[in-house]
Amino acid sequence: MQNSSLDISYADNLLSLTFGGGLTLYNISKIQKKINALQLHKYKTVLLDFTKATLLDSAAAIFFYNLEEELKLDAIKLEIVCDDEDILSMLALVKRQKSRYEKKAEPKKRGILERLGRLTYYKYTLFVDFIAFLGELFANTFHYLSSLKNIRYKEMLFEINESGVKALSIVSITTFLIGVVVAYQSAYQLKIYGANIFIVDMLGISILRELAPLITAIVIAGRSASAYTAQIGTMKITQELDAMKTMGFNPYKFLVLPRIFALMIVVPILIFVADIMGILGGMIIASIDLGISSTLFLDRFAEVIAAKHFFVGIVKGPFFGFLIAAIAIHRGLSVEDSTQSLGSNTTKSVVEAIFAVIICDAIFSIILTKLGI
Repeated sequence: MQNSSLDISYADNLLSLTFGGGLTLYNISKIQKKINALQLHKYKTVLLDFTKATLLDSAAAIFFYNLEEELKLDAIKLEIVCDDEDILSMLALVKRQKSRYEKKAEPKKRGILERLGRLTYYKYTLFVDFIAFLGELFANTFHYLSSLKNIRYKEMLFEINESGVKALSIVSITTFLIGVVVAYQSAYQLKIYGANIFIVDMLGISILRELAPLITAIVIAGRSASAYTAQIGTMKITQELDAMKTMGFNPYKFLVLPRIFALMIVVPILIFVADIMGILGGMIIASIDLGISSTLFLDRFAEVIAAKHFFVGIVKGPFFGFLIAAIAIHRGLSVEDSTQSLGSNTTKSVVEAIFAVIICDAIFSIILTKLGI
């Protein structure tokens, strides 16, 4: 064990600590006690003098590193005097390793107001981005429709087949079951009051005007919105969109507008099919549960159900189709370069499309009711 020494001297605001001998694990504790007994905060500068030291091991180097950190907290200046390369290397090594493994500060927890502000700003930027997308969409639409040569018939027919024809079965089954459920639940109440025949009125108005358009739009939003977002998003990740732009192809002309026009065309057709299937399901239950024959059902239907209810439902189709396609494509264009972003935007496109469809339907209901239609 090598002996060590510590000489302490004062001069104005300077505290000089002169070390001698070997500074090792076995004697550093004695030196630490002497230094801890000093009132270091009284001085502006602390001088560590190693000119008389002969050895410094890692334990002693760690002690001097911690001492330096304490002095920093008290805003005390530290000066080191040493001409021994081994001692300087050991001090530098400990400082380097300490800084590497130093525990990172815990991230500051966000308060309610900060989180609310961030969420509001995110929604605001998303809304502004969507408005910009609509502006570019309408500008390209005018150019798209300016000449019949610009219209991509092949792509549009392909999307009509993918989004409309292949969705025919699921829309038919869903609305048929909705007609069955509504008729079955209503039949019990109507039988109590002996108003069996009024099931035709209720089914006709509710399915033609509200249920068939809404159920069709929700099914298409779940099916086609996710597909559109995934397709556009994947093309963005694989940089196919950038390649198209580089080669002079307008993505709006080849990818966006054919999908939007396809849904605006196909959704009203699907609503028409949904009307038939919903009424058919209700008519079957009316025949089984209420004893209303098909002939009587259809006669009553033609007598009390005005054509305006059918047209109200059909008119909603293009608006629903536009909203679903626009939101889905915008989400696809918002995908960043990761599969996680693709999945997140696909989920959000379905949720936002359904939400937009319900809002649009509510607006239609209010406006048409005010107009007496």
